[in-house]
Amino acid sequence: MANASIIAMKEQHVKEIVDRLNRAQSVVMIDYRGLTVAEVTALRVEMRKAGVEYLVLKNTMVERACEEADVHADIKNMLKGPSAFAFGYDDPVAPAKIIKDFIKKTKKCSIKGGIVDNRVTDAKGIEALADLPSREVLIARMLGSMMSPITGLAIALDQVAKKLGGGEEAPATEAAAE
Repeated sequence: MANASIIAMKEQHVKEIVDRLNRAQSVVMIDYRGLTVAEVTALRVEMRKAGVEYLVLKNTMVERACEEADVHADIKNMLKGPSAFAFGYDDPVAPAKIIKDFIKKTKKCSIKGGIVDNRVTDAKGIEALADLPSREVLIARMLGSMMSPITGLAIALDQVAKKLGGGEEAPATEAAAE
């Protein structure tokens, strides 16, 4: 029979993971086998810079936390072998981008899948997420698209005003000359 303090400690650990899952906009799961300590340290530094939390967690604890957090899908298939988790709290694309770039550089480890908006996503879905432009770029593109018609209208109105203004200025200066 398990010790009551160990059970309480595990329950607390699951609650912490549930809290992380609820706060995260995205979670990326990777198989970190083959990474050296230096590579993992470099990955953690990159993650910290982007505001992403990188943790190695027990698969059974994550599975229980997903059940409690109402993550809708069977996540058991992804939770096999050693797993590391990258929690993206501010930018849902950041963990996927960092990990995809890291895998390109090191040619080690692999993406298992992830969770985006409480939905389990396979490795292809996470890679597609990584290919999206950053939030700032998307906002800039959207604003550029919205401003384009307004800018065109402003230029057209300016040209019309110059033509009308140019036609009226000549008689006004002639009348002032007389």
